[in-house]
Amino acid sequence: MSPNGHPPVAVQPCSALTVAANEIDLKRATMTDLKEVARLAGVSRATAARAFASPEVVRAETRERVFVAARELGFRPNRLGRQLRLQTTNLIGVIVPNLLNPVFAEQFQAMERAARARGYNLLLATTDYSAERESAVVEELLRQRVDGLVLTVTDAEHNRVLESLAIEDTPFVLAYHQTDNEEYSAVSVDNRAGMALATRYLIDAGHRCIAMVAGPVMQSDRARLRYEGYRDAMNEGGLEARPVIEMPAHTNADFAALKPLLRGPTAPSALVCSNDLLAISLIAELRRNGWGVPERLSVIGFDGIALGTQMHPTLCSVVQPIAELAHIVIDQLLARIAGAVPVSHCLPCHIRPGESTQPYKEMLHAQPQ
Repeated sequence: MSPNGHPPVAVQPCSALTVAANEIDLKRATMTDLKEVARLAGVSRATAARAFASPEVVRAETRERVFVAARELGFRPNRLGRQLRLQTTNLIGVIVPNLLNPVFAEQFQAMERAARARGYNLLLATTDYSAERESAVVEELLRQRVDGLVLTVTDAEHNRVLESLAIEDTPFVLAYHQTDNEEYSAVSVDNRAGMALATRYLIDAGHRCIAMVAGPVMQSDRARLRYEGYRDAMNEGGLEARPVIEMPAHTNADFAALKPLLRGPTAPSALVCSNDLLAISLIAELRRNGWGVPERLSVIGFDGIALGTQMHPTLCSVVQPIAELAHIVIDQLLARIAGAVPVSHCLPCHIRPGESTQPYKEMLHAQPQ
């Protein structure tokens, strides 16, 4: 019986590729066998399954490795699985780091509306910024036979999952990533230019000692690009770009990591943060420890989440057009599903002024007791 309760249906070969797949001759057809085939062929289990279910979408070299491994192991593919894979499900898999950050929650809500208007439903999974979990979640969504994927990953430039998806011609679009890889579709703001904009905003307000605060930088290509933007603006202004002040988490600040840097002649008068939640957490930590914002330190975030306008002081931030990005992501993914070539989009961002920054000349310089 199939997963939906219907009896297996005989499927006639419809191309030379399916004939080649059917020539694989032997006796076993369990998922364990398929895993062995994938291991021997040096591909993922999802790729091996696709070689049998939809051979025309797998590169010839990869497909042949799978078929050779299957012959060697005596694996016979399941014809029903092939038939099911050739059908569309009108499902889109969505992978985000978490839903604690309102950026991803707002993105998902906007994508869900856009997809529903086109007759698609979304399946959501989170990864907690774990590359290992990204791989497992992609495999699971492919087993659910999604027609395509929307992905926000830790690092799009060095990601074996994305490399495999591109080789397999699986339709996917990256959200919030910038990439030079022509095989990837991506929709993002210019992270580097956006943080340069934030840094120049502070420089124009008279600040000269400016530092950047971020989470574990090596885990996020977006944070690395934003640090490059901070460094660009500081260098353009003839100012010293400092090493990033790294926090133990992407969205939670730790005053202990910042405290040693807040005293002395080189203490920063302003901080740029890699995202809004980190900026909000940082402001709370600073105020809890006697450092007024913006009286003693100006703070600016990146994302433009609504929460920043509902706090005191209101958060100055670089605004990403999240709803627009979400709609373009869905449009681009459906185009990829229909066979269009990968295309990337870079959207503009802008500064939302807030009470968390003020001109340097207005700041108090007395140290807290």
